[in-house]
Amino acid sequence: MTEKENYLGYKSQSIEVMKKFGAKTWSKVEITTDNGTSTGIILPRNKFSKDGYIEIKLKNGYNIGIPVGRDTQIKVLGEVPPMEVSFDQDIPPKNKNLPNIYLIGTGGTIASRLDYTTGAVIPAFEPGELYTAVPELSDICNLETEVAYKLLSENIEPSYWLVLAKKIVNLGKKKIDGVVIAHGTDTMSYTAAALSFLLKDLNFPVVLVGSQRSSDRPSSDAAMNLINAVTVAGKANLGEVVLTMMGSSAHDYGFIHRATRVRKMHSSVRHTFRSIGITPLGMIRDGDIQYFTEDLIHRSPKSKKKVSCWPKIEDKVALIYSYPAMKGEILDFYIDQGYKGIVFAGSGLGHLPSKMYPAIERAHKKKIPMLMTVQTLWGYTGMDVYETGRELQAIGIIPGKNILPEVGFAKMCWVLGNFETYDEIKNQLLTNVAGEITLGESMNGYQILQGVESSIPQKNV
Repeated sequence: MTEKENYLGYKSQSIEVMKKFGAKTWSKVEITTDNGTSTGIILPRNKFSKDGYIEIKLKNGYNIGIPVGRDTQIKVLGEVPPMEVSFDQDIPPKNKNLPNIYLIGTGGTIASRLDYTTGAVIPAFEPGELYTAVPELSDICNLETEVAYKLLSENIEPSYWLVLAKKIVNLGKKKIDGVVIAHGTDTMSYTAAALSFLLKDLNFPVVLVGSQRSSDRPSSDAAMNLINAVTVAGKANLGEVVLTMMGSSAHDYGFIHRATRVRKMHSSVRHTFRSIGITPLGMIRDGDIQYFTEDLIHRSPKSKKKVSCWPKIEDKVALIYSYPAMKGEILDFYIDQGYKGIVFAGSGLGHLPSKMYPAIERAHKKKIPMLMTVQTLWGYTGMDVYETGRELQAIGIIPGKNILPEVGFAKMCWVLGNFETYDEIKNQLLTNVAGEITLGESMNGYQILQGVESSIPQKNV
């Protein structure tokens, strides 16, 4: 083994202790610290792991992280053959009968593992790991992979949305059937919405997918979500951006959500994503796709138009939730910091406290577009119903119809990056560009398809 392989993933402090006692990766050891003695096999570590620990596999199969220092004693008991830990497995030869799918990795839990020293999820970003961890993918598609960037989703900014859009445009020049983007779930709906606005003339599915639990945990949803995502990317008759995740508490199927009408609705359950205002576009179960609606944008592989994207994105946009005792100084801050657009998530039908009025008037005089959405998520802004709504419109607030708050944020970033005058910007905000605005809600949309039904109505198109 090479020097790097002897201490794979370990940093200076840990390596110093291991070298002192002649221990290395795959040594069977007895480690003694102030907390007692533990016996096990030294495992490789993720390169993002914290220094000062040695990770061992105990006889009972559990992994633990042991803090080490100058007083640590290690007794080497022997060596064991290295376990299979490489994620650089060769990709199987292409099967001409299978669709060609491109997987773009961005980070997030679907590309993470557990750090046994802290219990936290740490990034393991190589998409090759996903391919090796889910060998069923080779029966579904010909898979190529690439890392776009290595970020947990809370650190993804609007400029990264544009990076993805440009990569998808370049992929459109190749012979591919679909694109899958592995993404952290926390802000996946923002990225999905943004790509819906940024991409033009899309003629294949772009499927965003994540997982709620890291791939080394028995309860992980990573494998099923990836299998469903590549199935949609390769087989679905779609030419739009969608998001695919588990659909029910039974975890036996996945939903296909329109990118501009979906939201993460639970912090930890695996069927966390819900379509808002509409029912999901469809369902994936055991490799079969069933659609719930005819309101689909179909792929058009014979189209002479090539996928392209808008050239810019603006990141100086704020998303502000209304709350009791909210004051205008909140908005004044964003004005003074040079923010170009504001999206409000108002209470009720789209309301803000009257103490906000002077700051709103100030922003309107500076031609800063302000879009109103509603915190309830379901339903529409109704700013003609009460006096507050009419007053807010009179001083510059633009009613956002039924755009979701985070979709409004993504749309504002796109609009401000690519349109100049206030009238152009307002017109685009009120135009249904990518299914973000619906004419009405499904009569039963609020009640059904929330993942707990004993049966689901199905419609094939």
